[in-house]
Amino acid sequence: MKTRIFHKASATNDPIIRSALTGVLRKQHARDKELRIIEELGIRHGSVRIDIAVVNGMMHGYEIKSDRDTLERLPEQMTEFNAVFDRVTLVVGKQHLYRAIHIVPEWWGVKIAKINSSNRVIFQTIREAEENRKQESVSIARLLWRGEALRILEEHDRAEGVRSKPREFIYTRIADELDMETLKGEVRDVLLNSRGDWRSVLQPA
Repeated sequence: MKTRIFHKASATNDPIIRSALTGVLRKQHARDKELRIIEELGIRHGSVRIDIAVVNGMMHGYEIKSDRDTLERLPEQMTEFNAVFDRVTLVVGKQHLYRAIHIVPEWWGVKIAKINSSNRVIFQTIREAEENRKQESVSIARLLWRGEALRILEEHDRAEGVRSKPREFIYTRIADELDMETLKGEVRDVLLNSRGDWRSVLQPA
């Protein structure tokens, strides 16, 4: 894959990878009927963030570790991402490839971001992301804001006794009451349609 980002240095950094990757993803999903590309999507009430999330018929997270980043936080991030996303892809600078590929699960996709002879960021796919079979309902529910979770419970006639409860109680209730596929569908619908002008790139009309 290649993009239009121009840069003089040989070492990658987060902004140039992020910009290039967003462009690639927008082209890749250009025919999707519904699409939202979200930057810095908060997980576990915002304590962890994924660099880019692609939301369409699934939720695919992309975490960037450029040549100028470290892998110090990756194990913690990995635990949170594993609980939420249908697929995850790690995008790394070349210097991190060997170590990173031994940290992340085998079902994660891995791409190298590097700068070619024309000073453009290009991506090389090392392996494609596979389906995540370890998602957790409560973690997925935490992607919702409290009011969103309450509304969904009300629509499913499951909100009795929870309206005044703390948000963790509400997330537990929605995880208990909705099956996994229904919950994921509700969360995707919120992320696609209900948050207005958010930190995202909407698919052009």
